[in-house]
Amino acid sequence: MKKKWISAISGLAVGVLASTVFFGDFSPKQPTSTASAKTNAEKVYVPFGERDEYYLFASGGHSGQLFVYGVPSLRRIRTVPVFSLDSATGYGWDEHSKKMLGGYTWGDLHHPALSETNGDYDGKYLFATDVANSRAAVMDLKTFTVKDIISVPNTSGPHCAAFVTENTEYLFLPTRFAVPLGDKYESLDDYSTKYRGVMSAVTFDENEQKLNIAYQVALPPWSYDLSDAGKKVSKDWAVITTYNTEEATTNLEINASKEDRDFIVLFNWRELEKMVKEGKYDTVEGQKVIFPEKHKGGIYLIPVAKSPHGVDVTPDGKRFIASGKLAPLLTVFSFEKAFKAIENKDFAGERNGIPILKYESVMEREVNPENAIGPLHTQFDDKGMAYTTMFISSEVVKWDPNTGEVLDRVPVQYSPGHSVAAEGDTVSPDGKYLVSLNKLAKDSYLSVGPSHPESMQLIDISGKMEVIQSAPVDPEPHYGQMIKADKIKTIEVYPKDEKNPYAVFNQKDTRIVRKGNEVHVYGIAMRSKFIFDAKAKRPDVIEVNEGDKVFIHLTNIDRDEDITHGFAINKYNLNIEIQPGQTNTVEFVADKAGTYPIYCTNFCSALHQEMTGYLLVKPKQ
Repeated sequence: MKKKWISAISGLAVGVLASTVFFGDFSPKQPTSTASAKTNAEKVYVPFGERDEYYLFASGGHSGQLFVYGVPSLRRIRTVPVFSLDSATGYGWDEHSKKMLGGYTWGDLHHPALSETNGDYDGKYLFATDVANSRAAVMDLKTFTVKDIISVPNTSGPHCAAFVTENTEYLFLPTRFAVPLGDKYESLDDYSTKYRGVMSAVTFDENEQKLNIAYQVALPPWSYDLSDAGKKVSKDWAVITTYNTEEATTNLEINASKEDRDFIVLFNWRELEKMVKEGKYDTVEGQKVIFPEKHKGGIYLIPVAKSPHGVDVTPDGKRFIASGKLAPLLTVFSFEKAFKAIENKDFAGERNGIPILKYESVMEREVNPENAIGPLHTQFDDKGMAYTTMFISSEVVKWDPNTGEVLDRVPVQYSPGHSVAAEGDTVSPDGKYLVSLNKLAKDSYLSVGPSHPESMQLIDISGKMEVIQSAPVDPEPHYGQMIKADKIKTIEVYPKDEKNPYAVFNQKDTRIVRKGNEVHVYGIAMRSKFIFDAKAKRPDVIEVNEGDKVFIHLTNIDRDEDITHGFAINKYNLNIEIQPGQTNTVEFVADKAGTYPIYCTNFCSALHQEMTGYLLVKPKQ
């Protein structure tokens, strides 16, 4: 080793220091002149009629939602419901989204990841994971709507996902929590032998817009924190940070920080893919599972500073940088050195059946910026320079991965976790903006009580780093990605799907059909009325019997963008949204006899108030 590592006791001291300063304000105050304030205001001002340069997709954490902002304005454009119900859009009430949610009413959305082509964001899809309920989702960026959600068996808490490979061949989901495979009951006394952390390799079928599990890897019972896929020369590889390699089962604050080292998992997904094709796997709970101690090859361990958080691959794909949150330093590792060490079998033994590469054989340099404490996450600019958030010292530090030299630093308010650079996770970052995602924002905005909003701060990195904009955000800005706005091609109106058996595109085709105790309504929404049965005396009325199962299929036949209609039934606890050209279905049991107004919940015209009807439910005789 090139440096003497801090001991377990000193690591705990850092943890105590973290808890001490976490709620303190130690960020240096910098007076802002009126002239500079105006300059910064001009930098972020987007005049009416003009558009932001970038979309920023930010994790919504335990809201289960995705937050979409424009940059540089930092105006929130959209909140996209993904893993949680959303009454505003009816997400979770229409049949498609209700089926996707699978009975869950909330989620913990982490680590949104844009689809890639040749290592660049292609603007087609966005993936995210649910730590709370072990799910993954895909969102279509043509409509900003979720197309599929998959539950991932044998896993618990895919925290360090999602990350995609260079051409979106795979979405990898390693887990935060170790559990017995299949969620079986096993005593915690048998943790080291009966529990596993699992990495799932998920594929996406673009034609079907479906996620599928290709295979899984039963890793040791550790916590897997963050991850990144290789690029260019390292495109077939990926890296994951770990903690609790002590395999502690209680009081992790102390017991998961005893050792001086944890590990980075380095794996070759091409080799794992080949192993599966050759049948080198076991079947567990219907999934193809590779056990590294049994199916050798493709997976290696690299020692790293204890309790690492971020691990980030440089844009050229030659290095990966790990941040040890209980060690005040960053470590730059070389893919080329790792490849040579693997070829030469330069191992320092095994752990849980996985070869350990010698630290000295893979490490390129250690970087310890003066007085910077708590490195968490690194992003890059167009010149390959690194920008690392320092959680405890509340700053972003710019440094050169080639030399370790610190080039610049800027304070933020406060306690930054992740950061997002313009195109920062690609092979060609833009080098214009960086957004610091801060965990705290006390004294920054108007008070809203004991709990304050969190914050995002926009940093101009085109020259000397400067914070030029700040915005309050809902919990939790855990991660994000920023893409050039012109890469995303949204549609204005859903295309007509003549093959959809539930769609109606002409008023005369609207109808109400009874099949036993089922009632199917094939209706339309248009400015400014509903038509459920064009031949009826009152075409905007649905009449059913108490106890009927009712299916309402509605098509929005307005062919004009932004003319979205809603459909709600008073006192029936449901609401759905129908976007222009879209057909949507809601299903319910008419279990309350009586008279219930129907109305459009989404403002659509001057006569929006008049867009109503009735659900009449005849009582049982």
